[in-house]
Amino acid sequence: MSIPTDRQYTAEHEWVVLADGTATVGVTAFATDSLGDVVYLDLPAVGSEVVAGQPCGEIESTKSVSDLYSPVTGTVASLNEAAVDAPEVVNSDPYGDGWLFSVTVEAEGPLLDAEAYTALTQG
Repeated sequence: MSIPTDRQYTAEHEWVVLADGTATVGVTAFATDSLGDVVYLDLPAVGSEVVAGQPCGEIESTKSVSDLYSPVTGTVASLNEAAVDAPEVVNSDPYGDGWLFSVTVEAEGPLLDAEAYTALTQG
């Protein structure tokens, strides 16, 4: 499984792309493979505060319900409504159209680069 090198990762299997004070957040292909078919997303509301390393929503699959952790601290700026309406996009394109939400960043949490995340998932 190829891990994109243009973003950072959490130990809980979220990815984040940081640009101009905004973080775009999603879950990794490793997470979607583990979850199975994603059927429902419970994402943080626009305008709500999220805290790095803390649960901020849930991802429901045919197998289980898993917490979604924020990789950054800040204010939720937008949601991917297309993914909320059709959560299967998280499985089919986790690093592209399957992004989940964006945050105006106040602080970053502990993040891994692609090499460290690869080591974590293959360990």
